[in-house]
Amino acid sequence: MFIDSHCHLDRLDLTPYDGDVQAAIRAARQAGVDGILCVCIDMENFPAVLKLAEQDNIWASVGVHPLENKAREATADELLAMARHDKVVAIGEAGLDYFYAKERKDVMLSRFVTQLEVSKASGLPVIVHTRDARQDTLDLLKAHASPEAAGVLHCFTESWDMAKAAMDLGFYISFSGIVTFRNAEALREVAKKMPLDRMLIETDSPYLAPVPHRGKSNEPQFVADVARFLAELKGVSVEELAQTTTDNFFRLFPKAQLVK
Repeated sequence: MFIDSHCHLDRLDLTPYDGDVQAAIRAARQAGVDGILCVCIDMENFPAVLKLAEQDNIWASVGVHPLENKAREATADELLAMARHDKVVAIGEAGLDYFYAKERKDVMLSRFVTQLEVSKASGLPVIVHTRDARQDTLDLLKAHASPEAAGVLHCFTESWDMAKAAMDLGFYISFSGIVTFRNAEALREVAKKMPLDRMLIETDSPYLAPVPHRGKSNEPQFVADVARFLAELKGVSVEELAQTTTDNFFRLFPKAQLVK
């Protein structure tokens, strides 16, 4: 059993499925993906994310992505109200991205702090996007993240030192299809060092399709390819990696309940 711990079902390219998102979900189920976390990146589209999550074994987050520069800012009270929904299991996607938008640093910092404080107040873990912002990300996690709920650094592409610092704060590290890319040797070295009990797997679909699907739009069923690659990299069976990352998911997101 695999869990796609981070994807955007509301943004999938559904051309191969004649526009039917349920067909894409069925394809994931057939590939052994038993659970999907559909991650929100703006408040305008949150109703669509939540609607997708109102079916068995799909869950939602609520938050505003750091690169959504036209998105309406969400107040802490608004996020807290939405976090009470039974199918909302996390806050975010929140964080900092200085690779694309360092000129908006002040806006991103303020937005990130708000969502970290909502995570703490709600008791829900936070899903963190970080790129070229290592020190500021860690500083804000130390200052504002909940030591009990913590969260995950998703689609991880940073250094082992950052991974270890985040794990020391209670965070998990999630690997996407990027780890399969030809030029991702440094990231593979990080993955080799990672303790299995702190790893998650994800697609971040529709982006970053793993090998052997490069050039295609990504989708949740391809998380199985990420799992197979990581299992070989770490010298464990696919079954062990699948079970451990699934256990990790439900440990991190205890509000998510699997319906069998």
